[in-house]
Amino acid sequence: MKNYDTIVLASHNQHKVQEFGQIFKDKKICSLKDIGFFEEIEENGQTFEENAKIKARTVKKFLEDKGVSYAVMADDSGLCVEALGGKPGIYSARYAGTGKSEDNINKLLSEMQGKKNRKAFFQCTIVFLEPDDEEIVVSGKSYGKILDKKEGENGFGYDPIFYSDELKKSFAIASSEEKNRVSHRAKAMEKLLEKIK
Repeated sequence: MKNYDTIVLASHNQHKVQEFGQIFKDKKICSLKDIGFFEEIEENGQTFEENAKIKARTVKKFLEDKGVSYAVMADDSGLCVEALGGKPGIYSARYAGTGKSEDNINKLLSEMQGKKNRKAFFQCTIVFLEPDDEEIVVSGKSYGKILDKKEGENGFGYDPIFYSDELKKSFAIASSEEKNRVSHRAKAMEKLLEKIK
């Protein structure tokens, strides 16, 4: 791996920071809070890649203005449903307008009523900005289908209504180890690690 010791993850999500920390065992992973970044980043891109780039570049500029040179990593992810033309997509987290997972799930289930085609995938796109400004972009997808009703208590977001083709069960029934093995984020991270080794 290249010779930088610190990676800033463009997120306030401590759970995500820990997850990435388990993958980059020999690096220090910092959250936005750790570097004193508390602004709201406006994600106004039209794709997962555009939104991840907005986040990564905003944080990189913030660090440069402070005279600091760290690698920066940002991800954007969501659920894409074939019968809904790829929705909720980049709007997955705020699909119902409230930011609550329960409301998002209920809206999606109601839109899927009577639809025979239930194919869907989760996508994660990661943008990795190296200290020398080299930009690496990778994406991972996890395929499955939308269930008629919730199954399972684990996970978060749309996990209870997403049946994984690989696991043969919903993400909310799967253990976190099982889910992390086949998740969109795990697949994107695998590609990233290949590129930065």
